[in-house]
Order: sequence, then C-alpha cells, then structure tokens
Amino acid sequence: MTTQLHAFWKSANSLPVIGGLLGKRIFTAAYTLKAPYFGSFAPRVVDMRPNYGEVVVPNRRRNRNHIGTVHAIAVCNGLEMAMGSLAEATVPDSKRWLPKGMEVAYLAKSAGDVTCVAETDQAQWDGVDPDLPVRVRGVLADGTVVVEGTIHLWVTPKKR
Repeated sequence: MTTQLHAFWKSANSLPVIGGLLGKRIFTAAYTLKAPYFGSFAPRVVDMRPNYGEVVVPNRRRNRNHIGTVHAIAVCNGLEMAMGSLAEATVPDSKRWLPKGMEVAYLAKSAGDVTCVAETDQAQWDGVDPDLPVRVRGVLADGTVVVEGTIHLWVTPKKR
C-alpha cells in the first residue's frame, strides 16, 4: 500500500545524513515538481503517513492578502497538498483516488504560518463507498484553527 511518492518520503527521511529537515526539504521540492502548482506557495511537507498529512504554508509576502494575513486560497492549497500526501500514503494498491470537491469555513485571521492537516480513518479506505471525506484544518502555532472543512475524494478500483 505504498505509492512511489510515499516510498520516496520514507527514504528521504530515513537516510542518516539527509534525513530530518533536509530530507523533508528534498521531498517537498520533488513533490512540487510532480504537482508544480504547489510550488507557488512555498510549502513545507512536515508529515506523510497513512491517514495523516501535514503541510506548512508559510506567512510570506507571496501568500499574503490585502490585509497582511495568509490568503485563504493559499491555505486551501496547503490543505489540498496535505490531503494528497495522506491519500498517496493510504490508498490501497488496488484503488485510485481523485479529488471531487472541497468545503471550507474561514474561522479566523491567519496571522502566521499555517499548519494544514488532513486526516481520515482507515475504515473509510477499507469500505466500499467511493465517496471518501477527508477532514482538513489549518492551524496557527498558538492552536487557533483558521480554516476547517472537508475535501471529498472519489476512490475507485484501478482499471486493469
């Protein structure tokens, strides 16, 4: 149940010299080559494992809106990247996934780096329902949830 992306995550973070922070940076750079749009907001992949993905959207000028906070769309892009990390680490070898929609609520101003988290339960992936909701949230360092919602996936058997 390991995709190429997930296998690369594990190897980039387990090498004695490269692992840790440098391994995460190398992985993030490779991920943004696979999905180039993600590179537009300078993300940092923090964690990728079955049923969990975590990406930081930094509070940089390129990600700010007219009031100086991290733009909601940059946060949504981080949520989507976290969801993709989770999906790549969780999807069974016999299935494929496609995003089909996102619903989010903007709850507070994002006046700092935003940690974007995506979570599922293994039972969702083991079931037969192709509609798989992924819980997502964006959180500041002080614990303030700035965005919360659901990204819906369509999970179907791979074509043979």
